[in-house]
Amino acid sequence: MNKEKENIDIMMARHSLSHVMAMAVLKLFPEAKLAIGPAIENGFYYDFDLSRSLSPEDLPKIEKIMREIISRNFPIVRSEKNRDDALIHFADFGQKYKVELIDDLPDEKVGFFTIDFFADLCKGPHVESTGNLKNIGWKLDKIAGAYWRADEKNAMLQRIYGLAFENEEELEKYEKLIIEAEKRDHRKLGKELDLFSFHEEGPGFPFWHPKGIELWNAIITWWRSEHRTAGYVEVKTPIILDRVLWKNSGHWDHYKENMYFTKIDDRDFAIKPMNCPGGILIYKTNLHSYRDLPIRMGEIGLVHRHELAGVLHGLLRVRQFHQDDAHIFCTEDQVQNEVVDLMALIDRMYKKLGLKYHLELSTRPDNSMGSDEMWQKAEAALISAMKSKNIEYKLNPGDGAFYGPKIDFHIEDAIGRTWQLGTIQLDFQMPERFDLEYIAEDGLKKRPVMLHRVILGSVERFIGIIIEHFAGAFPVWMAPVQAIILPISDKHLEYAEKIKKELFDAGVRVELDSRTESVGRKIRDAEMQKIPYMLIVGDKEIEANKVAVRRYGDGDKGQVEITELLKQFK
Repeated sequence: MNKEKENIDIMMARHSLSHVMAMAVLKLFPEAKLAIGPAIENGFYYDFDLSRSLSPEDLPKIEKIMREIISRNFPIVRSEKNRDDALIHFADFGQKYKVELIDDLPDEKVGFFTIDFFADLCKGPHVESTGNLKNIGWKLDKIAGAYWRADEKNAMLQRIYGLAFENEEELEKYEKLIIEAEKRDHRKLGKELDLFSFHEEGPGFPFWHPKGIELWNAIITWWRSEHRTAGYVEVKTPIILDRVLWKNSGHWDHYKENMYFTKIDDRDFAIKPMNCPGGILIYKTNLHSYRDLPIRMGEIGLVHRHELAGVLHGLLRVRQFHQDDAHIFCTEDQVQNEVVDLMALIDRMYKKLGLKYHLELSTRPDNSMGSDEMWQKAEAALISAMKSKNIEYKLNPGDGAFYGPKIDFHIEDAIGRTWQLGTIQLDFQMPERFDLEYIAEDGLKKRPVMLHRVILGSVERFIGIIIEHFAGAFPVWMAPVQAIILPISDKHLEYAEKIKKELFDAGVRVELDSRTESVGRKIRDAEMQKIPYMLIVGDKEIEANKVAVRRYGDGDKGQVEITELLKQFK
């Protein structure tokens, strides 16, 4: 069986398991109101409106009924009803959410799938019978809350998640991955390493602690160094800008539900969800010649986006974050070289972190701006750049930004999970809407092309991913505390202070553990903090004018002179 067929089959199985789960819940709770139940990556879920709150103790009961349904090998039968009959059917059973779904369907015919007594509104596909699910590795996983149709104004439903894989072995492998992921959870490590916190007074807004800021600054310093080398200038734009700007950019019409607003001097303003319009205003302050292009304008820009409370997740989904944005203004002839150079810059930065990645091309979405000709030209330019370097990519039809197609970079972390980080977006629309110009070689005014791009993405989200990738044991250049000095007793403190000053003056992020604890306890605590270098000083080290070095994860390295140690740091 080929891999594509396997993927289709497991998605069908996951979808069928969601229906089996709904049937089991109805057996256990006859008054249950059913919402929706799709297949998802790694499993399935179904949303229910129930007369009482579910508890983890309910899951084994539902599982037991599901296994009975599977063992009875009921056929899963597709049929159709006209919409009036379908409305009557669900209205008779008090299934108000199904009635609402049918009301929104344009089709005269409505698809049904039936398992014994249970019939559900569905397009499919499904496996042929419940018995086809007997060799699938599956289990019910957790209970969560979910607003009907993801709208916080609607009823809060109870969602049951299930896991489902090709067999029990794959399920067991996934569960081990989850256990490892929980150990690496950036929220847990962020607290243990004292990097950041979240508070009810600012939901979705991270509070950065001193060590978190050291980590942040190390990453941003590296980012700035790479970008200076690549020919970028850095800018900073305001976070509150007039409504007129957002109307002109298209964000007001295409992104308004994710934005925050305020009024100043009777004028409507928006808190920026993206940095690009501010960069455009900077470009427009001067008249540019073709000799000025390309202009590569970078910004660590603070943006705000309204996210529902239910989807907030540590640093990975927040309401305030910084994008490592850059906007490149260039001629059409320069587009391919700029995209190629961008891919090289991203490759260099990801390789420094040991990250593998693949590329995905997303094309014109339904809610796009601009002409067919502009979109075809933009998509062709990105494809040409990738082909010129023989770079393979996956195609995502209809998943581009509303103003242009994009190349997304999906990295793979240390335990095999993938995350979308970098993106390159090609935009012919914004220069048109904002009337951007440059003086061409022939003396005529022409439109520049605009490239939007991020490499880290959201800096906050990037840090969350990197915490989990390294399990909190950062490379030395990135570590909030690079070295800690551990005097064996109080009589070694003076020498320890001297060593600390030497390292500090050389730019090393260093701490001194002056507690009256045993050196063994100090080492254990430093290991818990995942500090790369532990420098132990006692009588022997003072006599030799050295330090005893212990590396996190690599044990004792013996005595080393400070000059040699500084070479290692550099």
